Amino acid sequence: MSEVNRIPPGGGVLRLDKPVGPTSHDMVARVRRVLQERRVGHTGTLDPFASGLLILCVGPATRLVQYLVGADKEYQATARLGVGTDTLDPEGAVVATDDVWRERTEEEVRGALGGLVGEILQLPPAFSAKKIDGEAAHRKARRGERVELAPVPVVIHELALTSFDPPDVAFRVRCSSGTYVRALARDLAHRLGTTAHLTALRRTRVGRWSVDDALPGDLADGIPPGAWIRPLAALDGWPRVALNDEEAQRLAHGQRLRVDRSETGPVVAEWQGTLLAICELDEGVLRPRRVFPPPETP
Repeated sequence: MSEVNRIPPGGGVLRLDKPVGPTSHDMVARVRRVLQERRVGHTGTLDPFASGLLILCVGPATRLVQYLVGADKEYQATARLGVGTDTLDPEGAVVATDDVWRERTEEEVRGALGGLVGEILQLPPAFSAKKIDGEAAHRKARRGERVELAPVPVVIHELALTSFDPPDVAFRVRCSSGTYVRALARDLAHRLGTTAHLTALRRTRVGRWSVDDALPGDLADGIPPGAWIRPLAALDGWPRVALNDEEAQRLAHGQRLRVDRSETGPVVAEWQGTLLAICELDEGVLRPRRVFPPPETP
């Protein structure tokens, strides 16, 4: 039997290169159809107009989603100065235009970008998934209701100009999870005394994973065995505790373990090279928080 489209025991993580057009949910549905598996979840959406790296967890590994959503992201983006839309992207209605951009120099643009680097307070777009009284802000915005969101702290690690072809400004950004690149384009424009919206957005990296290693989003050739990232490998970089058979048996049943470790915080418990649990380590006591029974329970 062909190994293409076969889910590994214990599930796994996939990297897809989403094309422009489909929603992130469309991509999830596509993977569900190809694999005949309902348990598929993403670790962070991309807007339909955006392309690039989408990380999906499949099968039992869907329980990893909450541990992967906080990774830093890297994007390539293009903003058009002088034209503002209500959604801050090309899918919205034009709400403002001006010619101020004609007076701006490349040096001024570089300076404005530099002023956005570091820990900043960012006002999320009105057309976003941020919740207001339990409802997504974009739903209220589309009904024409007033949307009031509070600024949130985000970290812009790097923000570099890659091309200046007025009125278009292309830039690369490396940022914390939760950053809206559309809002960065808006704030860049404000610093330049004009308005703007994103015309293109591509996510090139999520944490340590690059879009260069992703499967094409059409999945025309299916999902080969080498495309999968096993659950333990997906948490590479986390502190680890290796367990023997007896310890693994106890932890798999939710029991605490005393281990010879002095650090505190979240750790990965592994058994025979597989992910067994995500735990909290405190004063030498290992407390299971999320158990992932291996293909063959010890």
